[in-house]
Amino acid sequence: MTRVLTIMVAGVALIALLLIAISLYLYRLGVGRNPKAFLRTDPNMPQLEESAWEATQRWYESQPFEDVEIRSEDDLHLRGHFLPADRPTDKVAILAHGYSGQGEDMAAFAHLYHESGYHVLMPDNRGHGHSDGTYIGFGWHDRKDYLRWIDYVVERIGEQVQIVLHGVSMGGGTVLMVCGETLPEQVKCIISDCAYSSVTGILSYHLKQMFKLPSFPFIPLTSLICKLRAGFFFGEASALRQIRRARKPILFIHGDCDTFVPTKMVEQLFEAASGEKQKLIVPNAQHGMSFVTDPDGYRNTVLGFIRRYVV
Repeated sequence: MTRVLTIMVAGVALIALLLIAISLYLYRLGVGRNPKAFLRTDPNMPQLEESAWEATQRWYESQPFEDVEIRSEDDLHLRGHFLPADRPTDKVAILAHGYSGQGEDMAAFAHLYHESGYHVLMPDNRGHGHSDGTYIGFGWHDRKDYLRWIDYVVERIGEQVQIVLHGVSMGGGTVLMVCGETLPEQVKCIISDCAYSSVTGILSYHLKQMFKLPSFPFIPLTSLICKLRAGFFFGEASALRQIRRARKPILFIHGDCDTFVPTKMVEQLFEAASGEKQKLIVPNAQHGMSFVTDPDGYRNTVLGFIRRYVV
């Protein structure tokens, strides 16, 4: 009997160690700051030839961007790029980039706003680009960082400034996380492109897609590791919950062929929003490709939406 009990205890301990090892791997893979090579081979993530971005890159490199910096609530150096408008204005677009990216990835959107007469701010999120940080916050801790970026813009441009928040992918999730906070009157509206409904939801989806694994027990265990290492549980980071507290107008955009962040998530988000809202579903657009797939429709919808709130 003792031998059997010893074997059982050893078996349970081995399983526990295996689960912890897998969860640590998942944390490093998804949350830790490191190159995300799996994105280049994920069949759900569209891959564009570099030539498709050449014109945008040339525009970006020709602009007089300023390097700017703020400090986060937890004393991280957060860095970004600021592009002044060509003529005096009180309009500013703050752009939020996607997972494992950086501010300059939003160059096409910067071009859209700049040619429409806006100043443009492109932060590097914590754990990305030139900003400090050892983990990816999925928009949760970033929401407080963006409140500080908003304060930076108000201080720089003045109390009369009119701010638009526009994010894509994780950036879309980030601006939705921000919208549930108490925002100053200077923030006029929010554009969220291909955002996820919650961190638990999107990580559970990708766990099944990539590894054919169930969310339990791996998501709860990885969430616990995230709490210990990065300071938040996955369950805290819910765009759905934040949206229910939102008081600013929101434009939701999603491609109907998005399999990286499934299109059904935008339906959940749109339904949860109780304030002024609008939805654009772009036919044939994959993840993050709505602007590329239908540039005229995207531009007209975005500019038409913000003109209702920014004068």
